[in-house]
Amino acid sequence: MCVEHKPVLLLGYGNPSRGDDGLGPALLEMIEADRERDRAPDIFDVLTDYQLQIEHALDMKNRRLVVFIDASVSASAPFDYTRLEPCRDVSYTSHAMSPAALLAVYEQVCKEPLPEVFLLVIPGYQFELGDGMSTQAWEHLGQARDFVRELLLQWQA
Repeated sequence: MCVEHKPVLLLGYGNPSRGDDGLGPALLEMIEADRERDRAPDIFDVLTDYQLQIEHALDMKNRRLVVFIDASVSASAPFDYTRLEPCRDVSYTSHAMSPAALLAVYEQVCKEPLPEVFLLVIPGYQFELGDGMSTQAWEHLGQARDFVRELLLQWQA
């Protein structure tokens, strides 16, 4: 059975039980709700996980754009958005991978050109187990949501 993929993959990762670490999955929930209300174009698939795994390389196949979305203690407010390039780093052979290491796996395994790949990181402040999302993170999350909606509209055009 052949699965039809949308041209854009939004891959959010983090643990919602650890406060702001759940910013990636929270953004994807918001964007999916926007799509259901016809506020975002239906050109994307979403994928959430607690951390990046080597298997996620296959989720990038047949895409034109992939955006990794995560929380960060070092991101600039309200968020950072940067293009990614493949790089074997220290996470390359570990259980949890960096997005750049996952791109290196994609090149090695899939042997086809990468889609355009970006990392959107939202600053987080509270990461302890059982923490709720911080007020600052909620504010940045709203701005990141607006950015992603605009990005999807540009890709639709």
